[in-house]
Parts: sequence; structure tokens; C-alpha cells
Amino acid sequence: MKPFVGISILFVGLFLISGAAFSDQAQLYGRVYLFDGEEIEGYIRWDKNEGFWDDILDGNKELDRKTKRKYGRRDDDEDRRGREISIFGVTIYSEHDNVIWKFGNEAQSGIRMGHIEELIPTGDDEVTLLLKSGIEIELSEGSGDIGTENREILVEDSYEGVMELYWDDIDHIKFLASPGYESNFGKRLYGTVTTRRGDEYTGYICWDMDEIFDADILDGKEGRRNREIEFSNIKTIERRSSNSSIVTLKNGKEIRLSDSNDIDSGNRGITVSDLNLGRIKIYWDEFDMIEFSDPPEGPSYNSFDGGRKIQGSVLTEEGEKFTGEIKWDLDEEYTWEILDGNYYDIEFDIEFAFIKSIEKTSYHSSRVTLKDGRSFKLRDSNDIDGENKGILIITADKDEILIDWDEFDMVEFTH
Repeated sequence: MKPFVGISILFVGLFLISGAAFSDQAQLYGRVYLFDGEEIEGYIRWDKNEGFWDDILDGNKELDRKTKRKYGRRDDDEDRRGREISIFGVTIYSEHDNVIWKFGNEAQSGIRMGHIEELIPTGDDEVTLLLKSGIEIELSEGSGDIGTENREILVEDSYEGVMELYWDDIDHIKFLASPGYESNFGKRLYGTVTTRRGDEYTGYICWDMDEIFDADILDGKEGRRNREIEFSNIKTIERRSSNSSIVTLKNGKEIRLSDSNDIDSGNRGITVSDLNLGRIKIYWDEFDMIEFSDPPEGPSYNSFDGGRKIQGSVLTEEGEKFTGEIKWDLDEEYTWEILDGNYYDIEFDIEFAFIKSIEKTSYHSSRVTLKDGRSFKLRDSNDIDGENKGILIITADKDEILIDWDEFDMVEFTH
């Protein structure tokens, strides 16, 4: 029987190793190529608050020049369309550069990290992304995620430990499926946030746009004493005023903390990553409390496909229906792209892949229904109000129909 016992112990040991490995498949991982020729491979913590495949890399995307040239002129500038002077087919003068546009050159954008195959910095605040779908996109700036404003890039090498890098160090990064060995960054924060209106949002947590792991520290003052509390020890955080909170530890002890942007009105926001929606950001004035719990398994790198063209049917107020590929707000055309809007001062960033329909409810708002059945009435964004630049439908016959917001009624997506 002894050999059987040894085999059983070996099997259990392998199971435990496999279990520990499986828990980290959701973590951001890649091979980083530095300008000095060195290569580093490991788990990546990006700009402090991105460390998982479902986290969003924020940036600005340049509007498609062809679309802008065709649809972006002001109505009072129609007479100047196409006025050019050419000699032997070569344009020597064009008034296109003097046109007054309805909208600017860039639009706010973002993409979940799991869609990216390779990231290549191309300037102090610019990056080229090669997606799994094979297309390339260029983003700039964006909340410190892109460019020299990035706060830090940490790479946890399994042999050498954590190395701190900056934007200027990096030549390019190839993202890879996480191998699953246990990370020293800690366990991912997860919990339920309750707002002052009583709404609840459950998902992976980023606290104060900084803390995403349970090994991270919440700090503040208890009376005159400075306190630093590891998130792994915290059960709940409850807002008590604009400058203080009650922190309840897992052992039952309550501590009132103040004088820190972690637990007062200086807090930059609590984000909830919802795997069937995208990202929800709750500011301190709307925050009531959070209760932490054990995180479920997050999506692996292989859960993301790099996106596809947005497709669906658009209905007008006159009852007309147009079906085909859709370019929403004249800039979002792939399922990885983000629709944003506000719900009672709570910011929603919703990936188009999760949206079932959008219905205009007024000039200033729309009802966004998700594939899982949830519905939100959003406003204060040109994605879902009268500032929308237009909904462009490209039919199977390659006809282009532009629907203005005044004409738009609703869209049902089929992707």
C-alpha cells in the first residue's frame, strides 16, 4: 500500500500546484523588450491600476480622415467641398485644411488589455497596438495609461523579482497567456459597492485609482496615529463624511480613519470591473460603502478575440430600418470599443460586445440594454445624446447611410 500512498500524495501535490496556477490566469502577463536589448518576462502591473486582462487601457483615438472629410463639415461650409486646384493630376492647392469641422480630430477611446497582442510605444504620448484580430490602432495620452505620464510599469520576473520600468525604457511588449505560477502582487480585490442611492455594483475593485491587489495598503490617520492597513485584512469600508470613513477589519475591529485620499473626498474614484459590462466608476460623493469578498476566477488571455466589426439594425423615427456594419458616433466601429455615459454621476464604460440595444429616450439621454438583460438610462456623453456625430450604416451593398441623432430611434446589435 505504501507505493499507492506515495502516488496519492504526488497527485494531491500536483492538484494543489495546478489550483494555485489556475488562480492567476487572469493576470496581465507578457515579454517586455527594452531599448537596451534586455528582455523581461512576467506578470505586469500597468500604471498602478491595471493588472488583469479585463482592465481597460485608456487613450484617445484619431478620427478616420475619410469619414471626417466626408461627413464632418459644417452645413454652412457645403459650398467649399472638394475645391482643389490640380495640374496633371497633382493637387497643388486644397481648401480642405480651411474647412470648419463639426467635431475635432480625436475621440476618447479605450480597449480591454486582453484584446492586445503587441504594444509598441511610438512617442512620448503615443502607442501602436496590434490586436489579436490583426488590425492596428493608434492611441495617445489617456489618464496616464499611455506616455511619459504613466506612473510606473512593474514586471514580476519569476526569478529576479519585481522590476520597475518607465515608458522611455520600453521598445515593445508582446502579451502572452499567463503561465499561472503564483504571483507576489497578491490576490485581486473583489467586492460589492453600495451607492448613496442604494444601488449595488459587484465586481473586481480598483480603489482610489491605485489599489487593485489585497497586498496593497489603505492608509489614513486614527486620531493622531498613522495607520497602514493591508486590504487583505479589511472586511468593509463605510463613508462617514467627506473626510472620514469607518474601516471594519475581518477580525471585527472598527477603525475610524481620516486625512487620506484613500478614505475621504480626495479619493479619485472606486472602479468596478464587471465582466458582462466593462467598467463602472463611482466617485466619493456617490459612494456609501464597500464589502470585500473572495474573487471568482477572472477571464484568461484566451477569452479575448481582438474584436469584430459592429453590426446591427438601426431604426429611424420615421420607421425606416437599415442593416449592416455600424460606425457609432462616427468613430466606434469594433466590438472592443467603449460606449460611455453617466447614470446619476456614476460613469459607465461599456464594451460594445456586451450591448444588445440602444434606444433614444430624449435629446439628452438613451437607454442602453445589455445582453444579460440589465438596462441603464445614460446621459452626459456624445455617445448617447444630441452631441452624437451620427450613426453610419454600411449595408451589404456597400451603401453608406448616415443617421443624425434627430432622426435616430434605436439600434439592435447582432454581433
